[in-house]
Amino acid sequence: MDFKAIEVLDVTVRSLLSLVTLFLVTKMLGKKQVSQLSLFDYVIGISIGNFAAEMSINLDTNYINGTVAVIIFGVVAYIVSILTMKSIYLRRFFMGVPTILIEHGKLLVNGMRKVKFDLNDLLEECRINGYFDISEIEYAIMETNGTVSILPKGEYKPIVMKDMKLKAEKQGLCANVIIDGKVMKNNLDNIHKDEEWLIQQLKVKGYQELDNILLVTVDINEKIVVYEKNEGINPTDVLE
Repeated sequence: MDFKAIEVLDVTVRSLLSLVTLFLVTKMLGKKQVSQLSLFDYVIGISIGNFAAEMSINLDTNYINGTVAVIIFGVVAYIVSILTMKSIYLRRFFMGVPTILIEHGKLLVNGMRKVKFDLNDLLEECRINGYFDISEIEYAIMETNGTVSILPKGEYKPIVMKDMKLKAEKQGLCANVIIDGKVMKNNLDNIHKDEEWLIQQLKVKGYQELDNILLVTVDINEKIVVYEKNEGINPTDVLE
C-alpha cells in the first residue's frame, strides 16, 4: 500500500472516530445543544467542531489529545447545563436573559442596542412571525436562544373556540399506523386497535390494498386520514 493510500485510510479512520465522538458528546448534552443554542452552547459547539475537524484532517496532530479536548468541552458543557438548572444566577450568567424589544407598542432602542439589533432586523423578525404592521404588536421579546417571541395587542389576537363559546374536540397526538405501506403494529397497540380494525376502516374508505398508501394517521377521536403515494406528480415551481 503506497503512502497516499495510507494517508487516505488514516483520514477516513480519524473522521469516523471523530464522528462517533461528536455523536456521543452531543447525545450527552441533549437536544438543546442542537435546537436552542444559547451563546454558551454556540461557543461550545464551534469549539468541539473545530477540534473534530482538526483531528480528522491534520495528520500531524495527536488524535488522543483531540479526543480528550472534545470530551472535556462536552463534560464542561454538561456540568454547566446541570448547574444552570439548579441556579437562576448561573443560568442568567451563562444563558442570558430575554430582552424586551417592543413594550406596549413602543420600540425600545436600548433593548435593540443590547442585542445588537437594528430596526431592519426587528422588522424582519416581525414579518417572519406574521406581523407586517408593527402597530399590531404589544410586546416583542428576544429569547436567550435568539428567537423573537411576539404578543399581539388584544384586538389583533386570533379568535379561539372559547371566545365563540364552541365546544372543542379532544386533542391529542396522531398515531402513524401505516408508513410506506407497512402497518405499524406497535402504534396500533398504543391506541388499543388491531390490524383487522385498520384494514376494515380502510376498506370503508375504498382502499383494498396498502401498496398505494404512503401514510395513514389516526387521531384521538379515531379520525383516519390517508395519504396516497403520488410519485407521478411533479412539484410546482412557485418562484423562478
